[in-house]
Amino acid sequence: MKILLCNDDGFQAPGIVALYDALKDIAEVEVIAPEHNNSAKSNSLTLYSPLYVHQAANGFRYVNGTPADCVHIAMTGLLGYRPDLVVSGINNGANMGDDTIYSGTVGAAMEGYLFGVPAIAFSQVEKGWGHIDAAAATARDVVAKIGQHQQEGGKPWLLNVNIPNLPFDQIKAPKICRLGRRHAAEKVITQTSPRGDTMYWIGSAGAAFDAADGTDFHATEHGHVAITPLKVDLTDHDALGYWSQGLGHMWGASATSGAKN
Repeated sequence: MKILLCNDDGFQAPGIVALYDALKDIAEVEVIAPEHNNSAKSNSLTLYSPLYVHQAANGFRYVNGTPADCVHIAMTGLLGYRPDLVVSGINNGANMGDDTIYSGTVGAAMEGYLFGVPAIAFSQVEKGWGHIDAAAATARDVVAKIGQHQQEGGKPWLLNVNIPNLPFDQIKAPKICRLGRRHAAEKVITQTSPRGDTMYWIGSAGAAFDAADGTDFHATEHGHVAITPLKVDLTDHDALGYWSQGLGHMWGASATSGAKN
């Protein structure tokens, strides 16, 4: 199995180093990761600045861009082959619920998925890299068991995995979960720069709002690995009929068929 490994914390982060060490014995692993921390960059691509690729002493390649940049240029020419799996992480902190919209870790995995390659994003629930070796061993087990799983019709899949910060023997079996929800983010933080200008810092993510049984929040709170299948289609399919009917009343029946007036 050939794995493309990326992250959003940067190529020197303990999470990607530990994950590489855990995966290298079960697969051919190539690391192409951001040069610096790119948390919350989501699926952002760099379109108006050149990207440069350098190689570190340990063989990891790093890019002066976003996580999605790394996977994108890898898939469109840098690698020279098509990997069997794209793995992203291990992230320093949870990517549960609404976090997945902003996450650079998930964004890197999603970029692989958009190119038709199965992908997994791994995160630890708590920041600080506590029990990172146990998280890496857990991620290795997940990859070994489902890394080459084929969905019906050969379609790619995208999994978001959150691992509790626990010793390996205390981490419970994976649960398939839906995404929970968070409260709104904390208030913006304002400071004054040395030149007297007002600076704004994005506040911390909100606490869990929907952490009911069946969510990723609930599973990890009880010591389980949370695995959530994700999709890219943002269409609100349940509301299509409602809006189609509404537009029919507002613009006439032609609006529902896509005709232009």
